[in-house]
Amino acid sequence: MAVQSETELYLPVKSFLERLGYEVKSEVHGCDIVAFRGESREPVIVELKKTFNLPLLFQGIDRLKLSDQVYLAVEQTRAKKGAQNQRWNDIRKLCRMLGLGLITVTFYKTKRPVVEVQCDPEPYVPRKLNRLTARLAHEFNERSGDYNVGGSTRRKLVTAYRERALECAHLIKTHGPLSPRKLREMTGNTHVGGILQKNVYRWFIRLQRGIYGLTPLGEQALQTYADVIEAMFSES
Repeated sequence: MAVQSETELYLPVKSFLERLGYEVKSEVHGCDIVAFRGESREPVIVELKKTFNLPLLFQGIDRLKLSDQVYLAVEQTRAKKGAQNQRWNDIRKLCRMLGLGLITVTFYKTKRPVVEVQCDPEPYVPRKLNRLTARLAHEFNERSGDYNVGGSTRRKLVTAYRERALECAHLIKTHGPLSPRKLREMTGNTHVGGILQKNVYRWFIRLQRGIYGLTPLGEQALQTYADVIEAMFSES
């Protein structure tokens, strides 16, 4: 069920902290929840919101000036639909990156709310994946130019693979049906055979053994990416 106000989160979160041995008070110098445990001089601060949003993030970041132990608390509904319910992994990752903790409260009709700590506030040290970095660099270096517009969704991206396929399609269109061997000689690309045989975009058709032509989709692609082909072959 969806809560009507963040105040509904207060008692479940307060009770949860008290069970952990904290003394809890609300609305202290603008903080929704402030909690101390034992002799610790470092408070736990919790900011409450019905849903996870930017104002809550900004609030949490601001509270880091007061304590390193800052949590954001929101409702977690049991519904599988909804953008937030499908992005909890991303939300946790974002909180960790900002050094914030995340608490969720799930409400039920016939039993007490369940409070869960999704992540604790801690310094975020991103771990670079060298394999992914290498893939990124390879794709960058394999592209002959910059034929995309950042943020565009109207046309499929011109990747290095699409460039190579367009090069084959253009040469077949210009010179007529060709063999993989002839295309390798013309392009210097040793992967031509795989491009034609896998035919990922369905641009090519095998006319006879070792000879390939263009499909209507291939003809259409040459028109769609005419600017790319012009740039590629004007540079060669």
